This record gives sequence, structure tokens and C-alpha cells, in this order.
Amino acid sequence: MTEAYVTLATTDGYGVGALVLGHSLLSHGTTRQLCILVTPGVSEQVRSALSQVYHNVVLVDVMDSGDSAHLALLERPELGITFTKLHCWTLTQYTKCVFLDADTLALQNTDELFTQPELSAACDVGWPDCFNSGMFVFVPSQETYEQLLDFAKTKGSFDGGDQGLLNSFFPNWHRLSFVYNMVATACYTYLPAFKEFGRNVKLVHFLGSTKPWHGESAAQPGSAYGSFVGAWWTIYRELVRPSMPQSEAKFDPTDAPPQQQEQFPAQLVEHFSKLSTNENLVEGRQRWEAGRPEYMGRDSFDNIMAYIQSRINK
Repeated sequence: MTEAYVTLATTDGYGVGALVLGHSLLSHGTTRQLCILVTPGVSEQVRSALSQVYHNVVLVDVMDSGDSAHLALLERPELGITFTKLHCWTLTQYTKCVFLDADTLALQNTDELFTQPELSAACDVGWPDCFNSGMFVFVPSQETYEQLLDFAKTKGSFDGGDQGLLNSFFPNWHRLSFVYNMVATACYTYLPAFKEFGRNVKLVHFLGSTKPWHGESAAQPGSAYGSFVGAWWTIYRELVRPSMPQSEAKFDPTDAPPQQQEQFPAQLVEHFSKLSTNENLVEGRQRWEAGRPEYMGRDSFDNIMAYIQSRINK
């Protein structure tokens, strides 16, 4: 019985992320194989480095007319990356797999996940009735793959990506602890819970447009988030960079989504900060990140909703 951790890289940046992820799994003694799906956007140099860490490097090109997802892509072009991710169900050489986004990092051994059924995952912080598709347990099956493609063509995705599609396809998913997919910034959003349960975290997920490979300077020194980014960079410096070819891939800032996609949340943060009297933007941001908003005052629900509505109406 062969089981594997599976990830996906669509650019060199995510390829480097996958290298760090693979080393983190190996350093914590996993006994499972490592498999990665790569697209043509990943350079030969990075693919070569990946082959030194992953047991199986699989090239996936949904634009290839011979690919079974090609026709589906023509009908739903907005789901390009989603169709690529669905290919993990075609890995039928494995009896069970755990999918991990390339922007995750293992802090402890997580091989016990392979005892869980399909589809097992942790709640999404934005809407806990849904699971976050950055980590999930699945059983490869050509039949399931074809059903997913058909579902994607006929139903689409409510969020335009794989997470919406998979949540709709697997409505009766099995809930796993947040420690298996903890958002790196959770140490800011619910600090008391992080202090109580943070030591049990097994997988950390760097959600958002800014990834660890975009630079180390964004993380605040001494913070929990900074320690996660620091752990990522320690693995990169010690295990990844020495093995990279001389023509090492640059960390392309275009790996991040377009800046306008972050504009709305950034405006909200600025607005929340201004709601507190005699407080500048930096102080306000720090107060919110520390979990100390003035819920009964200027940061009240009514004020926040009024601002959100004003942005929607523009």
C-alpha cells in the first residue's frame, strides 16, 4: 500500500515553496512518499531540484489537447489552476494521499492524517462551514476525477477556484483540527487561542499574496508569525539554496496576485485604525493584529458594516 503527500507548483516561486515543504516533511520523519504536480510555468532548473526531494514529479498541462481536462477548460477558462489541481485524483498509483499547498510548512510529523477518510480537511477561517483546500485527505480515483471535471463544467465554483468547487462536490466532508492547517496570521487574529493551542500546531499555511519566498523582511521580528517565516527561511538557506543550480530561479514578485486584489482589505485596515481617537495607522494596525479592537466604541460592528457598505456602493 503506497501513500503520498501531494503538492502543486505553477511557478518557480511555488516550486521553491514546494522544496521547503518537502524538506520540512522529511525532517519530521515522514514515512510516506512525496509527489508534486508541476505545470510548464516551472523552469527545468527548479524541476530538477524538485526531483532531488520528491519521489515523483508529474508534469501537468491542461492546455494540452490530449489532456482530459482540456475541453472542460475551454468551457470554464476561469478555472485553469483548479483543473490543474484536480489532477491529483489521477494519481492512482497511490491508495491514499494528503494534498498540501506549496505555501504550507510542516512543524511536526503529520502521518496520522493517512488514517482519515476522504474528504477530510480543516475549517476555513473566513467561513468555517467550508473547509480550506490548502490541506485535505483524498483517495485517488479516475472515476472521481471524471466526476469532478463534469461537476466543474456544469456547476462551476462559487468562489472561482478549487476551494469552492471541492466544498460543493464534497458537502459531507470530515472536519479535522485547525492544527493541521493553521493560517500563519492566526496568532494575530485570536491571540489567546494561539497561546493556548499554538504548541500543538502541525502544519502552518501562509495564506495571502505575500509568501515567505517574496522576502524575509515583511515578518515582524520576535512575533509568532515572524518565527514561522524564519523557520521557512532556515530550511531554505540550509537545505534548498545549496542544492539549487547556479541559474537559481528568482523569486518573481508576480507570483503574488495583482495589487488591486488586496486594496479592499488594506482600506478596511486603514479605516479601522482611524476609528480610534489619536491613533495613527501603524498603532491601529498593531492594536487590531494584537486582538484589541474597541468593539464597544469606534470599532463597533455598526461602524465597520457602514464602512463596508460604503465601499460596496461605490
